[in-house]
Amino acid sequence: MIDLLFSGVAVVLLLAAGYWVRGRGGHRPTGTWAVAALLVSFALAFGSYVSYVESAVESVVPHVGRLLSNSFTLAAATAVLAFMLQLNLEPDEARRSIRLRVLFLGISVAGMTVLFAAGQLNDQSPQLYALYVLIYITYLGVTAKDFCKQTWRQSHHSRRRSQRVGLRVTAVGCLFALLYAAYKVFGLVSIGLELNLLPHGVRCSTPVSPVRCVFSVTAPALAVLLITLGLTLPAVVWPFSQFLRRRWEARSFAALAPLWKDIADAAPEVVLASAEFHEEQHGDDSDFFLHRRVIEINDGGLALHPHRSPRVRENAERAVAARGLTGTPDGDAIVEAAILRAAVNAKKAGSAPQAEAAPPAPGTASRAGDLRAETEWLLLVAHAYAQGEDAHPVTDEPAPSPSGTDPQA
Repeated sequence: MIDLLFSGVAVVLLLAAGYWVRGRGGHRPTGTWAVAALLVSFALAFGSYVSYVESAVESVVPHVGRLLSNSFTLAAATAVLAFMLQLNLEPDEARRSIRLRVLFLGISVAGMTVLFAAGQLNDQSPQLYALYVLIYITYLGVTAKDFCKQTWRQSHHSRRRSQRVGLRVTAVGCLFALLYAAYKVFGLVSIGLELNLLPHGVRCSTPVSPVRCVFSVTAPALAVLLITLGLTLPAVVWPFSQFLRRRWEARSFAALAPLWKDIADAAPEVVLASAEFHEEQHGDDSDFFLHRRVIEINDGGLALHPHRSPRVRENAERAVAARGLTGTPDGDAIVEAAILRAAVNAKKAGSAPQAEAAPPAPGTASRAGDLRAETEWLLLVAHAYAQGEDAHPVTDEPAPSPSGTDPQA
């Protein structure tokens, strides 16, 4: 089961690395190669834990699997820190800091290699192994702490929701890495003082058995998975979110067409330019076409403002109150649709402007400049407009009955 876990994690990490390094329209985001190095390093670290891989390399050099996995883990820690440095610092400053970290990595791995070789020659000396662990856990712990602090701080400044969530998931992964580091420190104290609190040579049968495997196996596995998920999430979510955005924009553009057409017919001067919208040809410009349509509808509303009838508004408000929709977005949209319909008809008929125009719909000022908020509001109005959801006439004058008598008689 443990081999399956480690093999699966390694495969997932390599696939994630491949996703990061592949070209996406000729553009690779900042830190692409650092993240790829992180994922590949973690994949190699977990791959070295697989029993048949470990047996193969240790048949050449006994116990070298630990050195390989620890070295790959430190390389991953350096890569993940390099990623954050590229995001948070100017390019020149980031390169200097990364070069310094890579130098420290080389010194640390060289020191671990020397201590590992000396331990092999001195019958696995506990003291030499303690120094080896000291170098390893110091580098790993300091890097995990710095990365956790930076990701959590950066998560408060990211504008995209997927980035905020991803960075916070990454910070949680760093906490599991620090838990693993604390376990290693505990083991270091045990070795240095020859307390034998952590028996050597005991393999984990499951991620939680024996109990120490929670700290030595499960904690680092969760750390790697969460860090990988957190760093990859924005890259995976972004194209999907863009697809959903473009689809919403195209559908909203089409849904606003009936309202826009009537307003444009009554006030043709508000139409900016003649252009046809075809989603297949202009899928990438859906935001432009939707933005233009929203502007034209709003400009048409301003052009129709002198014809906004207070009496139609009062009638529509009574109808809305009878349906229990007063003060709701749907109720406000029904009232606005009734006013616009009456204004369109009055403008087309050449009626005189109202002595006192009906006021704008609630929330008009707060929605100004917010394309999504304005679009969602106009979609409600367009739906009410198309459905004729006001229960009263749309003009100020009552329509005569066919016989010329009062329709209320």
